[in-house]
Amino acid sequence: MEMQDYKSSLSDTKSRKFETFSYLPEMADEDIKKQVQFVISKGWNPSIEHTEPANAFNHYWYMWKLPMFGETDINKILAEANACHTAHPKHHVRLIGYDNFKQSQGASMVIYRGPM
Repeated sequence: MEMQDYKSSLSDTKSRKFETFSYLPEMADEDIKKQVQFVISKGWNPSIEHTEPANAFNHYWYMWKLPMFGETDINKILAEANACHTAHPKHHVRLIGYDNFKQSQGASMVIYRGPM
């Protein structure tokens, strides 16, 4: 089977993809919870960021509070993600897992998409 080009363009906002998970169907709440569990299981520090859909391709996203250093309570992390989404319902919201040993992002995924 031949590799196919994903038809996307800046003019077609519905075709835009952001990270690996954006090529899959939208995650249900249980799927998001599993991703938070994965971040915690790796010992990574969760963080929530958000931005306007029009700015999602820029490298700067707004930080929602400080990263949750050492937080292991899935419900607290999900509550912060939901609070960010509630405060900014028209923004994309992403979950990041910071690997403080490698000093990089171990995971990054959009968990709420704003209207485009």
